Amino acid sequence: MPELPLDLVRTLLAVVDEGTFDAAARVLHVTPSAVSQRVKALEQRTGRVLLIRAKPVRPTESGEVVVRFARQLARLEHDTRTALGTSGCPGATRLPIAVNSDSLATWFLPALTRVPEEVRPSYELHREDQDHTARLLREGIVMAAVTSSPDAVTGCLVRALGRMRYVPVAQPAFAERWLGAGRDVPLREVIADAPVVVFDRNDDLQDAFVRRLRRGGRAGDQRHFMPTSEGFAEAVAGGMGWGMVPAVQAGPLLRAGRLVHLAPDLDLAVPLYWQQWKLDSPALVAVAEAVAAAAAEALDP
Repeated sequence: MPELPLDLVRTLLAVVDEGTFDAAARVLHVTPSAVSQRVKALEQRTGRVLLIRAKPVRPTESGEVVVRFARQLARLEHDTRTALGTSGCPGATRLPIAVNSDSLATWFLPALTRVPEEVRPSYELHREDQDHTARLLREGIVMAAVTSSPDAVTGCLVRALGRMRYVPVAQPAFAERWLGAGRDVPLREVIADAPVVVFDRNDDLQDAFVRRLRRGGRAGDQRHFMPTSEGFAEAVAGGMGWGMVPAVQAGPLLRAGRLVHLAPDLDLAVPLYWQQWKLDSPALVAVAEAVAAAAAEALDP
């Protein structure tokens, strides 16, 4: 395969990051026609279709490979310029990271503040369920991710962070009305009929808890979708339904009497891992160390 000119590779990355040819043209200070010609030239050199021309533009499987290369190249170029003292802005390049909402709302942001100023990049955080963050690594959209998968994505390193513990909770009045609280009714017999709060359609925690109570069970059909960690906890505390809330968030609400624990012996623990590209980058190394240190303090071993 012929060499890949860097200007063509950078153009492809700009199109993927910005979502359209027009937006990429504005960032690159060229015409949309020039962007289109560069992408076509790169596709001719690789012999592959690299982009799905939709809105937003998406890379094909082959395009993901080139995008991943382009992002690694940009990171290495920035690190080299910084080491040589020729970088006009030390934090100019982005470090895209995928992280699940519950980590983002609890322990992850404090981890980023631990990264030394001299190597701190510009962060671009992608919020995604921990079971799906590895997909963003494979697609080359992010350089690192907090994920529930211990299996390394090709070209990545994996590091165990700990376990995020979730507790089944509900508002006291809700538990009394729907879940037999105070009436000595087995939880497994009534929970499938109770309203439930779910983060999004990828969230399986509530169903997983019910399966522990009764084989083949499933949480109720009346589901309230709350796609923010803080909103999820408040919806449960407000009596909209029961739900699995991170222990670190549930603790203050339990102590204040706003929530009750439905099954103290049946908490769920989700293992979390840090995956990052195998890239000799001071910024990536520093972020990985800061994330591991913060996770050790906030998560269960």
